[in-house]
Amino acid sequence: MSGPLSHIRVLDLSRILAGPWCGQVLADLGADVIKVERKGAGDDTRAWGPPFLKDKDGNPTKESGYYLTVNRGKRSVELDLKSDEGKEAVRAIAAESDILLENFKTGTLDRMGLGYKDLREVNPQLIYCSITGFGLGGPRANDAAYDFMIQGMGGLMSVTGQPDDVDGGGPQKVGVPIVDIMTGMYAAIGSLAALANRTQTGQGEHIDLAMLDVSVAMLANQAMNYLISGKQPVRRGNRHPNIQPQNVYPVRDGHIVLAVGNDGQFRKFAEVIGHGDLADDPDYATNAARVENLEALDAILVQAFAQRGVDDWVRLFAEAGVPSGPINTVDRVFEEPQVQHREMLRNLPHPLSGTVAQVVSPLNFHNAPLSFETPPPLLGQHSQDILAELGLKETPS
Repeated sequence: MSGPLSHIRVLDLSRILAGPWCGQVLADLGADVIKVERKGAGDDTRAWGPPFLKDKDGNPTKESGYYLTVNRGKRSVELDLKSDEGKEAVRAIAAESDILLENFKTGTLDRMGLGYKDLREVNPQLIYCSITGFGLGGPRANDAAYDFMIQGMGGLMSVTGQPDDVDGGGPQKVGVPIVDIMTGMYAAIGSLAALANRTQTGQGEHIDLAMLDVSVAMLANQAMNYLISGKQPVRRGNRHPNIQPQNVYPVRDGHIVLAVGNDGQFRKFAEVIGHGDLADDPDYATNAARVENLEALDAILVQAFAQRGVDDWVRLFAEAGVPSGPINTVDRVFEEPQVQHREMLRNLPHPLSGTVAQVVSPLNFHNAPLSFETPPPLLGQHSQDILAELGLKETPS
């Protein structure tokens, strides 16, 4: 293995998305990630299809697109955690691991004898990251959670979507499971921070990470706007609450995303659209003025944008140093020359399909380059090897 974490082993007891996303981040960075799956069933997401990966003859396999999203670079071992053999195997892997990821309901692993206090006895330096919906304490600590409900509870849906008085208005979730993904990212950051601290103290750590906490933290500027003004943030569609003009605008042959970030960019922008005078108009010269007078400004911009198409506007704004871009469908994302240049899409060898497409890590290291060679594993693909490494026998199905 290559990558900056090639000396690290991770025991991944998690499933669905948040924990596995963290595990894949660590695997991409070179860690040896051992994914423990329920014997005979595996990760819940294996059944979350269609679509399912097709084999070399074009027939659907049992590898769902959802599962293939977050398990690259790992080794899979099937274990029955209710059995003595399964628990023994987890303890043996934990004894040789640096990081453990789990997202069982609060208290479940404690009752199995696999909680932090239990595994700390076999490995005092273990970094044990517990990911739950609501945290290890509090009135909802025992409740299950999914990304969708947390987007609602944590306030994200209250600021996402069109206003209520617009056609199609109302709360909307983000188009990807963003709380799960960000929880996975926080889990990776927290685990690596604990790993760094361990080099100074020699001590392990227990990380208590809640999806609801992550969703609240993600409110970012919307939360602070409320806290300092007392005004409730509202859904504004694609309009930015603090910086203007930033919106999606109709053009001759589609729509364009415009993201003017400061007064200097606005001056350049105004010149490109043929309204250079706007930059000297006190109603629009400063960002604060543009936010206050946005309705009048938008009326001018909509009329100006109708004169050209997407490609022309993107080219002209790029030449002027004004941030803008098209709204790509997913297929066009992978046709973007810059995305292709950055090699974000790779095809890895796969035992059933020959190859499987993967959207890889955006991290690039010059001194410890990442490699992407191992596809998401089949259920129990590495059981025999992993258990043999630990001197254990594979338990019967």
